[in-house]
Amino acid sequence: MAGPDGIPLAEGVRGLIFDCDGTLADSMPIHIDAWHQAFAAGGVEVPTAWLDDQKGQKETHIVNLANEQFGFTLDPRATVDLKHRVFRSRLDEVRPIGPVVNIVRANQGRLPMAVASGGVRANVDAILRLLDLTDAFSAILTADDDVPPKPSPEIFLEAARRLGVEPSACQVFEDGDMGLVAARRAGMTATDIRPYLAKEREP
Repeated sequence: MAGPDGIPLAEGVRGLIFDCDGTLADSMPIHIDAWHQAFAAGGVEVPTAWLDDQKGQKETHIVNLANEQFGFTLDPRATVDLKHRVFRSRLDEVRPIGPVVNIVRANQGRLPMAVASGGVRANVDAILRLLDLTDAFSAILTADDDVPPKPSPEIFLEAARRLGVEPSACQVFEDGDMGLVAARRAGMTATDIRPYLAKEREP
């Protein structure tokens, strides 16, 4: 079975689970820039490639990891709060990732669907409203829920529980390596959407 724009849906899939930033929404460049501004406010900087590798993790954990790996002494909560303020000031720049959003729209009312994001609930809710997708999902899990972050499979397993679908019948759409690892650990079909995003960004 194939979805819109050639993104394949797994044979026998009965539940769909989506990451948010970088998967449903082309928002990662804004997040990365917001991270750079937040770190710069603390007088430090981190490589963009390092930030990209942390996709899917809780944001305070990312700051703690930066402190540990680079010898920083940043306040995690203050750094993340600033990062959020920068990101939310640029929400109007967020655009849908067409091939993935098309899958959501094609399956709304047909298959149960969930969002499982490492972002905070306020940001995820804002993005889903912006994309007019809030009503498409019967479960939304974020960093504000009491589940271990990716690459732990727990956020995906909890999403499957809330959908009432066994993990083996779920397909996960992700743009981060840790999220893809988490989906596979959960026993789900893991789909990397980055090739489709790259194609969509082509001039």
